[in-house]
Amino acid sequence: MTQNSAVNGLITAISRNTEDGVLSRHLGAQSWYIVADYLRPHTYERGHLLIAQGAQDRNLYFLESGNLKVDVKTDSGLMQLAILGPGTVVGEGSFFSHLPRNASVVAYSSCKVWAMSPEDFDTLGKKHPTVALSLSMALSAIMATRMLDVSKRIAST
Repeated sequence: MTQNSAVNGLITAISRNTEDGVLSRHLGAQSWYIVADYLRPHTYERGHLLIAQGAQDRNLYFLESGNLKVDVKTDSGLMQLAILGPGTVVGEGSFFSHLPRNASVVAYSSCKVWAMSPEDFDTLGKKHPTVALSLSMALSAIMATRMLDVSKRIAST
C-alpha cells in the first residue's frame, strides 16, 4: 500500500467530521494526498499519552480513528477540555507558537493518528506553498475556535 492510498481513511474521517469541518473546507482530497507525503501514521492503545502538558515537542497530529481526551492541569486540579473524534487535529498551538504544550492529550480509545513535524511542514511549504497555506489557514481557524471554546468554559465555572 502506498502512502497516498494509506491516507484514504484519514481523508474520509476529515470529510465526515461534522463537529468543526474546518479541515475539509480548506483542503480537498487532492490536497490531502499531497499532505500525506509529509505525514507518519501511528496507532496507539487506550491510555497512551500522546502529548504531555509542558512538553517541548511540536508535532501536529491528525486523528483518523478513535478518540483523544484533552486535559489541562490547573491550580484547582485536572480539567477536561475535550473529547475529540476522528477527522480533527491536536497540537496546533505549540506547532506554530514554539511554546510548551498547554494541555495533555491521551488516547481515550485505540486510535490511529498521522503526525507531522515542523520540519515536514517546512518542506511541504517549499514544495507546495498553496497547500501549506491552506493547511495553515485551517489550523488557524481551529485554534481560534478552540480558544473561544476554552474561554467560554472557564467563564462558566
